[in-house]
Amino acid sequence: MKRLAGIFLGFVLAGCSSVDRIELPDEIKVTEAAAPVTQAFGTPRPFPPARSNTNIAADFVELHFSLESGTALPVFTRFEGPITVRLTGAPAPTMQSDLTRLLTRLQREARIDIRQINDGQANITIEAVTQRQIQRLLPQAACFVVPNASSLEEYNRDKRKTKSSWRALRSRERLAIFIPNDVSPQEMRDCLHEELAQAIGPLNDMYRLPDSVFNDDNFHTVLTGFDMLILRATYVPELQTGMTREQVAQVIPGVIARLNPRGANLPVQPISETPREWIDAVQLAVGKGRASPRQMRAIDRAMRIGREQGWTDHRRAYPHYLKARLGEFDAPEEAQREYAIALQYLRATPGTELQRAHITVQTAAYALTQGRGPEALPDLDRAIATMTRAENASMLATLLLLKAEALKQAGKPEQARSVRLDSLGWARYGFGSELVVSTLMQDVALGAP
Repeated sequence: MKRLAGIFLGFVLAGCSSVDRIELPDEIKVTEAAAPVTQAFGTPRPFPPARSNTNIAADFVELHFSLESGTALPVFTRFEGPITVRLTGAPAPTMQSDLTRLLTRLQREARIDIRQINDGQANITIEAVTQRQIQRLLPQAACFVVPNASSLEEYNRDKRKTKSSWRALRSRERLAIFIPNDVSPQEMRDCLHEELAQAIGPLNDMYRLPDSVFNDDNFHTVLTGFDMLILRATYVPELQTGMTREQVAQVIPGVIARLNPRGANLPVQPISETPREWIDAVQLAVGKGRASPRQMRAIDRAMRIGREQGWTDHRRAYPHYLKARLGEFDAPEEAQREYAIALQYLRATPGTELQRAHITVQTAAYALTQGRGPEALPDLDRAIATMTRAENASMLATLLLLKAEALKQAGKPEQARSVRLDSLGWARYGFGSELVVSTLMQDVALGAP
């Protein structure tokens, strides 16, 4: 998501020189001085689970008894007893406040006995390190969690030993999470949510989940209502470490029914596994900029598999979304048609408000280029509300910039300027770069498109 927001941001800033190459006039310096500080989200309002308890119970079992690679796990594991968390390394200023907010949510929403300690051995050690340190070990990872370690040094020393294997894990007592401290505040927070959730809960990610961070499509950046339900169910007294898949499958429907009465009245959706061939195709297709022939072939392959599977859910929409993203440089009208197809499937799939809001970024940007910005204002307002609830600051900043341009086209320059200023505080948190924020300030002051 951060990547996708950044792509459009490039369009917004196209033609603007870097602010360190020019001398800003006095009126721009005044705007720069008056720019808002970093914004912060208020009381969490996560989207509730959008599917039936029957589906959620099946998801629970699959999440806990498989790894992302498809490898089966023989037994259920969790922490037994209170969980302690310690933050070490060189954390950035926002990391502590985001961790406190997350722990509070886990205590209140998931009813987990978890707390932070400042000294001594913790069950979970969160070490703040640099991106380079992480990528030396896992080049494709933004952040990661490992069993039976308390530091990056210990994991590096023991990474080839059985103690570092999730497949061999039989109980959870000591884990380590490694978070980059030199990225945007939002990227650090997103890593905290995803990795801490996997440290205390399921280890799997599944593309079939439309409303969860346990999904490699990366639309959700903070824990959802579904995620909190899964984590709460993980720590009920009916379950314990060492249970088999069959034992958990017998117990969990009753647990979910008790914790989520609302889900008893929602229709059961067909459950279909996601073939490895489809997963490989979409992971190959994900990218930015102009598409390569290899990526387009991968997208066509994913579309074919979706048709063969008979899908009508968000997985059927996703390749169309990717095709539109990769084709919008060279074939913008065709990209809009692909977005329209994706939206057809998303509107028919519960729990996809966030995916639809991401598409609004692209369709509204296109409307602006056609001089039809005012027509996009209702969609932009809905997407802004969705992104605010989902706590995605980078996308929120981008949507607010789009709204400002739409208001400008509607002949409302003062409202447009106010909305641009609002976007800057979210941009500080979402993008992190002072250069980006300063360039946005220049955009606000000059009224550049």
